[in-house]
Amino acid sequence: MELLTSAFANNGVIPSEFAFCAMDSVAHVKLSANRNPDFRWTGLPAGTKSLALLCHDPDVPSRGDDVNQEGRIVPASLARVDFFHWALVDLPPDTPAIARGEFSDGVTARGKPGPHAPRGARQGTNDYTGWFADDKDMAGNYFGYDGPCPPWNDELPHHYVFTLYALDVPRLAAAGIFNGADVRAAMAGRVLGEAAVTGRYTLNPAVRL
Repeated sequence: MELLTSAFANNGVIPSEFAFCAMDSVAHVKLSANRNPDFRWTGLPAGTKSLALLCHDPDVPSRGDDVNQEGRIVPASLARVDFFHWALVDLPPDTPAIARGEFSDGVTARGKPGPHAPRGARQGTNDYTGWFADDKDMAGNYFGYDGPCPPWNDELPHHYVFTLYALDVPRLAAAGIFNGADVRAAMAGRVLGEAAVTGRYTLNPAVRL
């Protein structure tokens, strides 16, 4: 089983087209095109009844004290945690390849609607839901894909892992408003195969990718 994209090379740099934010020489960051990358796959296992796609960043700071603070840095030595950027489930196994911008094209304040998604699929909330919870202009449920926006003062380049799962059920047992962690839990014992592609991204001009 293999997952492929033309948006970036595996372990290569993700173009800002697919990010929530891009570098800005004055304000550090600015909103970007926020389009989902394209994906196609080969070699699905026999008996695959649905597909699930997760995107997570395992390099998110475990503490926010220094995040995006002038005159401070987020040290590379800081412990890191997962941040989910996309949780897409119930894709039929015979569905066509995912096109660029099909599930996300631009930043939507307060989040895109869900959980219903194109192709009869469902999308969970991503972790911008919690990140913007206290922001009066941005708070909401962020369903579907929202791309990279790592701290602009982070010493560590971030990795974005897109993983496709072949499942033995047509509909995943994740009900209501679910998130990436819920999908991981619901997939336990249901995965016939998986494949991943990883991209790198930073908003810190001092970090070399």
